[in-house]
Amino acid sequence: MTDLNYHHLRYFRAVAHEGKLTEAAKHLNVSQSALSTQIKKLEGQLGHALFEREGRGLKLTEAGRIALDYADTVFEAGEELISTLEGRSATRQQVLRVGAITTLSRNFQIALLRPLIGRPEVEVVVRSGTMRELLSQLEAHEVDLVLANQPAARDAKTSWHSHLLQEQPVSIVGPPVPGDPGLRFPEDLESSPILVPSLDSDVRVAFDRLMELAGVRPRILAEVDDMAMLRLFARDSNCLALVPPVVVRDELDNGSLVERCKIPEIRESFYAITQSRRFPNPLVREILQR
Repeated sequence: MTDLNYHHLRYFRAVAHEGKLTEAAKHLNVSQSALSTQIKKLEGQLGHALFEREGRGLKLTEAGRIALDYADTVFEAGEELISTLEGRSATRQQVLRVGAITTLSRNFQIALLRPLIGRPEVEVVVRSGTMRELLSQLEAHEVDLVLANQPAARDAKTSWHSHLLQEQPVSIVGPPVPGDPGLRFPEDLESSPILVPSLDSDVRVAFDRLMELAGVRPRILAEVDDMAMLRLFARDSNCLALVPPVVVRDELDNGSLVERCKIPEIRESFYAITQSRRFPNPLVREILQR
């Protein structure tokens, strides 16, 4: 293999960040045809297609995403060289892009990613969204893995892998009650208002099934689809809340909330969803092994 042409790499990087040949050509002050020729020469040298058509724009292939990471590193290294010679320190970082569904416990995310966040050579980028949005980003190589509380549906056209990371018990929590006589589950829920996850949650589905089997109609005060918001509601209201304890771990530790009742029949599962890759990010393996 001949030496890499960094002129071609610079052109590729511009197209990758712009997403369109026309915009990149304008930015680089070259013709679109000349730019396209340089990209094809780089693809020929690397032996991989770096882009694929998507409507009127271009989308990076998996090889293109890897090439962009290295291209960014190369040009950032040049900036670091200048910074170093000018007496300013700079550190190159390896990037892990994580997608997390909006309803996922923030405490769980922090606990999972904390070992990486503390490493100076690693940059962690976290993006929130719906399962559909994040799986689309995973397919487009815009994130390296997706954290969710349910596995991804598979079919013949997809190559998702749902790795079970952890299972958490679900409890009913609430403010401490002097001389607490204990919560009778589930019959006391007919008279005590409770905060619950939304109908989109597997926890809520399991809870509703238990209530139906017991013939109990709980007094639902609010349905919340965001665990961070459910945590705030549980902390600031004087009501019971149906949550995995990890969601309100700090409040349980400081005593502002107590576990009134464990519900062993309901558990929340946490998954890391990945896609088959020819060039997997090594930091993903660390997450899965941990």
